[in-house]
Amino acid sequence: MRKMAQQRLDVVLATATRLTGPDVDDAPLRGALAAAGLRADTLAWDDPAVDWSATALCLLRSTWNYVHNLDAFLAWTERCAVATQLWNPPPIVRWNSHKSYLLDLQARGLPVVPTRLVRCGARLDVRETLGVWPAAVIKPAVGAGSFETIRISGDDLAASQAYADRLTGQGDVLAQPYIRSVADYGERALVWVDGELTHAVRKNARFAGDPLGITPVGIADDEAALALRVLAAIPGPLMYARVDLVRDEDGRPRLMELELIEPSLWFEHGPRALTRFVEGAARLARSPRVSRTA
Repeated sequence: MRKMAQQRLDVVLATATRLTGPDVDDAPLRGALAAAGLRADTLAWDDPAVDWSATALCLLRSTWNYVHNLDAFLAWTERCAVATQLWNPPPIVRWNSHKSYLLDLQARGLPVVPTRLVRCGARLDVRETLGVWPAAVIKPAVGAGSFETIRISGDDLAASQAYADRLTGQGDVLAQPYIRSVADYGERALVWVDGELTHAVRKNARFAGDPLGITPVGIADDEAALALRVLAAIPGPLMYARVDLVRDEDGRPRLMELELIEPSLWFEHGPRALTRFVEGAARLARSPRVSRTA
């Protein structure tokens, strides 16, 4: 991992000392930042040698290991935002880092996939859950990608209950119904950058260990409308976001996940997103710093 260069940087793309996979956005983004005349580097949030005050702007990009040490990561975002500009800002990161934000948005009247939160140490009764939903998905409330996410059904209740017990023994857990449309229509990920929905991709149904399949798609009018409603409900400013939607049994879009920390934005499928991301980074890097730690 490279250490901070001696000269001052315009932009740092925050990553992690150990990545679970390549950051597909990094190469095109670094090239576009350089073409815009911005001095940029990719440095790890958990590298103690980095001097975050030596950059005008820090953008969270591939800090994927935060799910294993959330408290340390959140503390770092606060320190980083004192040293420089951090986007998205710490209050947004904290709110989005625990999937209970879905319950928050649901309480505001937004159409969210039905979600049940089971606190650490409590019991998630699989038989009871499947009495409400014929098939369900359980996942850690702090997680990225398909980390520890499985589909459960009545085929093997004992194994499913053992898995649920292990998860709730480690942390908070979410349970949601399995939405059948993910098998054909897929999950739609709508990308929003610096004030504009730029493009969307279809993601295949993905559980722990499954590869991610991506296909560029258009944005349906009702999906765009829901994404903008969701973004309008966010408790603070954003530079970028990804809104992941599914269609329910009646064909209506519902929010599955809202990615505000380190989402893949698939710039190769959305040149407009890359342009807006770089333009936004340039504007922030060259503007007076405003603290957004609270």
